[in-house]
Parts: sequence; structure tokens; C-alpha cells
Amino acid sequence: MAQDTPKPSAGSSSDEHPDAVDRPAGTVEAGQPSAAAGTAAAERPRSSPKTRKHRKLLFVTLPGCWGALVLACLSFTPSLLPRGGLLQGLVCGISAAIGYGLGVLAAFVWRAFADREPRPPRRRAWPAFLVAALVLFGVSFGFGQYWQHQIRELMGVRDHSIPLVIASPFVAALVFCLLLLTGRGVRGLYRWAAKLLRRWIGPRAASTVGWILVAGLVYSIVTGVLLNGFISAANETFSLRDTTTPEGARQPATGLRSGGPGSLVPWDSLGRQGRDFIGTGPSPSDIAGFTHRPATEPIRAYAGLESSGDTESRAALAVADLSRAGGFQRENLLVVTTTGSGWVDPASVDTFEYLSGGDSAIVAIQYSYLPSWISYLVDQSKAREAGRELFDAVYDHWSRLPADERPRLFVAGESLGSFGGETAFSGEYDLRNRTAGTLFAGPPNFNTLFREFSDDRDTGSPEVQPVYENGRTVRFTNDPGTGIPPAGRPWNGSRVLYLMHPSDPIVWWSPRLVLGEPDWIGQAPGRDVLEGMVWIPFVTFWQVTADLPFATGVPAGHGHTYTTEYVDGWNAVMRPAGVTDQDLAALRTIIAAGG
Repeated sequence: MAQDTPKPSAGSSSDEHPDAVDRPAGTVEAGQPSAAAGTAAAERPRSSPKTRKHRKLLFVTLPGCWGALVLACLSFTPSLLPRGGLLQGLVCGISAAIGYGLGVLAAFVWRAFADREPRPPRRRAWPAFLVAALVLFGVSFGFGQYWQHQIRELMGVRDHSIPLVIASPFVAALVFCLLLLTGRGVRGLYRWAAKLLRRWIGPRAASTVGWILVAGLVYSIVTGVLLNGFISAANETFSLRDTTTPEGARQPATGLRSGGPGSLVPWDSLGRQGRDFIGTGPSPSDIAGFTHRPATEPIRAYAGLESSGDTESRAALAVADLSRAGGFQRENLLVVTTTGSGWVDPASVDTFEYLSGGDSAIVAIQYSYLPSWISYLVDQSKAREAGRELFDAVYDHWSRLPADERPRLFVAGESLGSFGGETAFSGEYDLRNRTAGTLFAGPPNFNTLFREFSDDRDTGSPEVQPVYENGRTVRFTNDPGTGIPPAGRPWNGSRVLYLMHPSDPIVWWSPRLVLGEPDWIGQAPGRDVLEGMVWIPFVTFWQVTADLPFATGVPAGHGHTYTTEYVDGWNAVMRPAGVTDQDLAALRTIIAAGG
């Protein structure tokens, strides 16, 4: 049976309550110590209040330590992406802190059923734990390095710091201690509040109200002071960066682009990502070199945060500039919902322009200063609004044109851009009826339509590459170059395609990972995910969460890095005439080289 008493500090008793003192052998009935016992008690030095306070902060319980050890060891199991030493230390420390809490909770529940108070562990319990900890942690650490090596080989990752790997256990210990002390600080605040409340209300009511007050205070601090402060600081920092121009981006000398001669949108108002989108891209000669025939210069329209005051007017301005440049007279028109700071994936839009022979127009708007991973957490509503307002503005103008003069209308978005792009549509038939085709890459797990299509997939199809309604309109693929299931089934009319790597944490991250095993882990793994990945309560959630910030730090074709996949993806959606397999191979080379 697990013992639930804290490990004693030097000079302390081994009880959940560090102030308690064990009675020596030879005591008589409670409250009636013998003379010898009384003399011993009188001679025993009393710990000072300061010593007792330190003891309460530093003591650990045996059940808690066993829980921490188990989850710390399990944290070395593989997840979606390779982890460096610092990241592994962070995941290990968080998992250990959760395990400690679960161990203490389990001991508390056990004592409640046994109806007894905490009691000291057996004499050999702590030495046995320490030996087991050294052995189990060492073995887990070794297996963890083996699994990480396998993942790096699978993805072609060469960067690896051995010193950071060696430092990871120390990082884990530091994180564990910080979380443990934070939790005890919150508990101390609760006890102080409950004690204060007992002056006016009963003990049970005081305990309940105390927890509510402390929980509310912690929530307010985390979501209010800390989160809002972080967002404000990040917004200020990235708003300054938004005034810069990326290397290689030049103000256009043509009126076919926003910011150029005659444009309704000033160049300086486009923002950093807007200037990158407008000031780069394939030229007519680049496109002609690919198609081997004369090419048209593509049209690009964009409005930044400084271009107009709100999302609706910004979308209207971008569409007005698109119309001025003649975008609605082109053969192909693409509406892109950007990610975070207004970034448009050049691999996607460049591919679209190459495959259309330059007879294309693309429009997008900025909705935030923040980079994608921060916007992913705090700017979802802005992405939703931007996607809906921009498409509605384009569709309003497009639908008033004569039917035989309308361009083919396409929609695209990556990551948070796919989330925003989806919000303009109610479902499969809406996408089919109002667009000529759609290409979404790396959709976040919380996307409404993505979840609907995936959850309602055909029986027998895996979540990692689902089949929805026999693929009549909506399809999913891990790699369009190797096929888009279901093979052999008709795919007529408008085509909607989702690109999603099996190792992309943005696609698979969800709060449900805390306590629920998703289908994609229990099924056969994708092409770039280890078979050894298993779902572990609490641990898997933090592993995939830790993968998120590094989702684009892996080679193309893995994680959240989508490049040449757009070539086969757009070819399937657009169905351009006369494009051969050799042409697609040549275009993959162009896109892989940066366009």
C-alpha cells in the first residue's frame, strides 16, 4: 500500500503536517506522558516559526513523488515533432508537477475511504523510491533519446544539441519546483482567506467561499493582468515591426498591384507582410518560362491595418482596388484569408499564378499585428471576421457581374487563415455552390467545417486522412503528390481540398487531449509519425502543446511546413489544361527554391 506521508526535512517529523511531533516509545495514555517522556519533550529543541514555514514549503509526500516519477518518465515518449533538450525539460517538469498532484490526490482519496489520518512511511520506503527513481528515470531518458533520434531521421532534421539534452533533467527539476511552489502559494492564500472568513461564517462555508475567491483571483490574474499585459506588449512590439519592409520586396511600378501607380491603397499602409506579398511573386517572364508561352502579369490587391479603420471598410477598400486593377476581368480570382500578421504563403499564391499562366487576381487583407502562433491563441475572432467580410465583399461584386463574364472564384487559407476562410460558408454545399474550388492547408483542430467533415467521415476511413461523403466535394490528403482518396471515385464540380500532414500539431492539438484519446492516435500512424506514439492522459496534451511553437521549424513536408504540396493540390483543384507530370515536377522545383 502506498504511503502518503511527506519526506521529512532535517529535524522535522515525517507527517503531512510538519508541525506534528511523534511521541517517543514509553508514553502512556494520550495526554498523560511519563516523567521521562516529559523530560525528553522539554529537552527537545523547538523549531522556530521561520523553520516550520520553510519546512512546509519544501516537504514532499511519497505518493506525490511516485506520481511525479511516473508522469516524468512517460513524458519521454514520442510526440509529433522532435524535441530539443530545453523543450523536453519543460514537458518533463510540467508532467511531473501534474503527476505529483495526482499522487497526492490519490493518497487523499485512499485515506478518505480508509477513514484515517496520514501516517509515517515505512523505514525503507524512501530509499526504495530513490533507487527506483534513478533506474526508471535513467531508462526512460535513454529510450527518449532513441525515439527522438528516430523522429529526426524520419523528418531529416540534423540540428541536435547534446549539452541541452544533458541539461534537460535539471530544467525539468527547476520547472517542477517552480510549479510546486506556485501551487503551494495558491494553497496558502486559500488557507489565509478561509481562516479570515471563519470569523464571520461557518468552517465549511468559509472553505468553499475561500476556494471560490482564490480561484477567481488566480483566473483574473492569468487571463487579465498576465494575458492582457502579454498581448499589449506583443502588439506594441509587432506593430513597430509592421512598419518595416522585408528584404527583396519593392514598391510596384505597375498599377496592377496595390501600392503601385493609381492604387487606392498607399504602399506605406500595407504593413510588413502586405508589402512582402505585393512586392514579390513571379513576373510574366518567370511564368512564361514555366508555361513556354506568353504570360499575363498577375494582379495582387491588399489592404493593411493602416489602410482603413475596421475590417469591413478594409475589405471594401481591397475589393475596390482589385476592381480598379481589373481583377474581375481575369480568368481566375483567388480570395486568401491571411494568418496572424497578414502573412500570405508565397508557395500557395505563386503556384496559383504559375498554373493560371498569370491570368489571375489575388486579394487579401491584414487583421492583426501579431504573428501566427499568438493570433492562433488570441485573435481567432479577428480571423473569423476578416475571412467572412472579405469573401462577402468579393462575392457581392462578383455575383452582380453577368454570368458569362465572371472569373472562376477560388478560396484559400493556411492555418488560422483556413479557420477564417471557412467562416464565410455554412457547409459543403455552400462551398460547392459559391466557389470554383477551395484549398485549405494545415487547418487548426477547432475549425468548424473541418471538424464537421472529419467527425462525420465515412465509416472505416481514418481521421488522419478521412473520406467525407465518398469524396464528392470535400477531400483530405497528407500528400497530394501520392494521391487524394478515395481513388477511383468521381470528383465533379467544385473541389474542396484540405492539406494536412500527419505530424502537424496545429491540425491535431485540442484540449480534449487532456483526458480523451483521439482516433488519430489509436489508428495506424501517418507517414511521418512514429508507431511508438501513444496517448497518455495529461502527458500527450502537453507534448503536443509543446510542439505547437516549433511546428514550422521542421523540413518541408512535415509539421506545419507546406510548400511543394501546393503544386499538386492546386493542380487538383484548378484542373488547368495542358499541364503534364513533367510540368508539375518542374514547378515543384521552382516552388521549393522560393518561387
